[in-house]
Amino acid sequence: MKYFGTDGFRGEAGKTLNVRHAYRVGRFLGWYFGSKSDDRARIIIGKDTRRSSYMFEDALSAGLTASGADVYLLHVTSTPSVSYVVRTEGFDCGIMISASHNPYYDNGIKIINGLGHKIEDDITLLIEEYIDRAEDDLPFATGKYIGRTVDYAIGRHRYIGYLISLAKRSFNNVVVALDCSNGSASTIAKGVFDALGAKTYVINAEPDGTNINKDCGSTHIEGLQEYVKECGANIGFAFDGDADRCLCVDDKGNLVDGDMIMYLCGCYMSERGELNNNTVVTTVMSNLGLYKALDEAGISYEKTAVGDRYVYENMTRNNHSFGGEQSGHIIFGKYATTGDGVLTALMIMEVMLEKKTKISELLRDIHIYPQLLVNVRVADKSAALNDEDVMAVAEAVSSRLSDNGRLLLRESGTEPLIRVMVEAESDEQCKLYTDMIVNVLCEKGHAV
Repeated sequence: MKYFGTDGFRGEAGKTLNVRHAYRVGRFLGWYFGSKSDDRARIIIGKDTRRSSYMFEDALSAGLTASGADVYLLHVTSTPSVSYVVRTEGFDCGIMISASHNPYYDNGIKIINGLGHKIEDDITLLIEEYIDRAEDDLPFATGKYIGRTVDYAIGRHRYIGYLISLAKRSFNNVVVALDCSNGSASTIAKGVFDALGAKTYVINAEPDGTNINKDCGSTHIEGLQEYVKECGANIGFAFDGDADRCLCVDDKGNLVDGDMIMYLCGCYMSERGELNNNTVVTTVMSNLGLYKALDEAGISYEKTAVGDRYVYENMTRNNHSFGGEQSGHIIFGKYATTGDGVLTALMIMEVMLEKKTKISELLRDIHIYPQLLVNVRVADKSAALNDEDVMAVAEAVSSRLSDNGRLLLRESGTEPLIRVMVEAESDEQCKLYTDMIVNVLCEKGHAV
């Protein structure tokens, strides 16, 4: 696709993603869903804390109302909250304005269908075709058929209430540290943990429009690791900009990434008979250590392409109940249709409290292999991946690693990057093998 990747339409605000794009997305969605209903379309919009999110909210709203749709504004909220409100309150679709874990100067438009899933590809292709039309040939609403915008903060409050209702135990006497990444979690996470009785300490919950994800959150976990030790927390959780990811820090200040979370929760669900088909759905980015630990636990697994949408598609197609990504997109199919950072944190709390055991103890049987991921910005992703010399060195590295590691070479779905990931028995081997591939990419002129 030209504009939409695995996680929506993403780019630098005002450049590769501008208000014309947003207006046209709104115009098309308002017309499309209005044409399929006897009444006007009802579409909900949420946004993260980026400065440009307000601009895109206005542009989308203008396009939607000009096509006759009514727009309901959740204001600053998380991606999973938009998914929840769409599927539980009968909206035609939802829009989340966010570039997730990207820097503040990027932004994105994520479209969620009426079932709470990522929008279908055939609709996305129609949107792209309309964006590129020279003329705006869709009819404008007139008179009483023009749409309007409605404050709908109540939708976010209902979502918060839903999260609170899922907890099976009180969090009294548990000290919890939260890193809200100066993003969407700032409006949700602390309220949930406070309501459940935790002694909650929070960092990075003062967004100013430009500090989202800046040296904080799930992409900069070291800040929370130090904070957990500082405040003597029993556990810590870090979210990304739109709060659909969660990483954890245990009582000793160690990182608990998405793979460890899948092992922890997968084993717990399997013991309780809640893991459909006794299977965890992962992506190809998951660590070899996860698979070996799941084998030891007698739990099956499947691998998908990178992206929580592919994890969820696999789950629904095969009736699996649980899956996720190493990055912290974790999907609990019984409760949600997308990755949900705060929900993930609540599920980890359940495991810890029900087991009456520290997370560090519960993870003693999983050994995560050293892993190094290098992102190489390239001029042409396809040309770089299909270069004969690049393929030759990749084959040589894979042969050397054999069963004691692996190489994953893939293109980013959202940025002009080639991702080079190596797992091996030592950090030194990881660096050696990633350097071999990165050097060839540079020598052949692919890197920019």
